[in-house]
Amino acid sequence: MKRKLTLEEGMSILKEGISKAMLILDGYPTGSLFTCEEYMKLYDCVYHMCVQQPPYEYCAELYEIFKKALEESITSRVMPALKEKSQITLLYEVWNMWTKYKVMSKFLGGFFLYLDRHFTEDRNTASLNELSICCFRDLVFSELYPKILEAAISLINQDREDNSDCRDLLKNVSTLFIEIGSGKMHYYDNFETAILASTTNYYNRLFPQWLLYYPPIDIFMKAQNCLNQEKDRASQFLHQTSVEKLLQVVHEQLLGQTALDQAKLYEKQKTECGDCSIQYQEVLSGCAGLNLGEGSSRV
Repeated sequence: MKRKLTLEEGMSILKEGISKAMLILDGYPTGSLFTCEEYMKLYDCVYHMCVQQPPYEYCAELYEIFKKALEESITSRVMPALKEKSQITLLYEVWNMWTKYKVMSKFLGGFFLYLDRHFTEDRNTASLNELSICCFRDLVFSELYPKILEAAISLINQDREDNSDCRDLLKNVSTLFIEIGSGKMHYYDNFETAILASTTNYYNRLFPQWLLYYPPIDIFMKAQNCLNQEKDRASQFLHQTSVEKLLQVVHEQLLGQTALDQAKLYEKQKTECGDCSIQYQEVLSGCAGLNLGEGSSRV
């Protein structure tokens, strides 16, 4: 029968393992950090500290040790890596750190796996995986989410202008917003709302310029081209329901009632100036029923 481990003795064993696991955030491959024997030694340490009879049963203390290890990994490695980052570099780095953090927390959780089997359920508390997500959300997203969201919207607008090669990154950001919510869509829904508002503003500014410089048939072709491009772009990083909402916004701004109202106002101004040559609103009225984003052979 093994002798009882005190909390201090157990911590001396776990401390080295926790420090090694954090090296994953520095880019070290997991296979180079532990042998199978070392890994099992750490698991056995936690197991025995959990099954010992009181006052040597340390489940609650081990749960806090795991949580503090997660928090330390974020404050000592994740946040410094994100500090001073902005725009696209912030998006790349937050996804990079989130990916490595998930590997680290899963690896670290392997030491403490017995807690999930015989502690978290009994105490009705967050599982080790849920706790790892919660720590990242509370310590990273609570501070950086507005900057991350702003950078993502800026990148989408940049892609509209120059078709930049960034859609894989936007897909990663979209995935991050879903995963960090732990089953809730709060962060993704905010992302969707911001995209729709930004899209409305973008095309609301663009359409009056078209009225000034292009004939009706060109406006129609440009609108259809924009619908196709938006569908292609958004389908690569948004849920299908979000894509549909986005196309409705674009259609409204370029071919729907909003566009028609702008065209009427423009026609009224032209008429007052004595120019009645082109009736844009007639073209737009005829285009109002155009199917969203469906292919046009004229594009």
